[in-house]
Amino acid sequence: MGDHIVKAFDQALDHLAGDLAKMGGLAESQVNDAITAITRRDTALAQAVIERDAKVDVAQKEVEKRCSSLLALRQPMANDLREVMAAWKISGDLERVGDLAKNIAKRTLVINQSDPIQLTRSIERMGRLAAAHLKQVLDAYSSREVAPALAIWFQDEDIDAHYNSLFRELLTYMMEDPRTIGPCAHLLFVAKNIERIGDHSTNIAETVHYLVTGEEIASQRPKADDERNV
Repeated sequence: MGDHIVKAFDQALDHLAGDLAKMGGLAESQVNDAITAITRRDTALAQAVIERDAKVDVAQKEVEKRCSSLLALRQPMANDLREVMAAWKISGDLERVGDLAKNIAKRTLVINQSDPIQLTRSIERMGRLAAAHLKQVLDAYSSREVAPALAIWFQDEDIDAHYNSLFRELLTYMMEDPRTIGPCAHLLFVAKNIERIGDHSTNIAETVHYLVTGEEIASQRPKADDERNV
């Protein structure tokens, strides 16, 4: 392969990584704004999150288009193939993260029609933790560092523990005051969406590990005791 071809391929991989970084930034913004919207009962911000979801979808299509082009025209091998496939997989996780943030925003619009619930602060703590996990694994992808990605993989159960605690608290609220059943049910779905954002962060962590090492993570993903299925 000529030097100019190698250079062109390296540039194409750089463009791919840049596209994915932009998509990651969009997804991070969506998650943070969705959590802010539900915490502050900010209907306008929730609506903005819903409307911006299309940008995440467009970004994913651009990444997939670039991946398809690289696979078809360059036929990458070994490390380069891992680069392309990692970007493809991560873009899929980020698209789902964007959808989950949009779902949180939609629930916020409904919740804002009821009186405030104290447990919204618990939702915020859980949401900020999930957002921090997402940022760390995306930074790990950008820097090609395995250690911070693995740290998030092992910390996934922290988000599960938050969910389990919040699940019990919300059930107690609903049993003590049936008038809270509607908004509490929506908060349960919000919490579930946040938990799934955490799951996608661990997916990305696994992809980063494979990208850098060429090996799958040997052990099973840690999970807190599953007391629910919402």
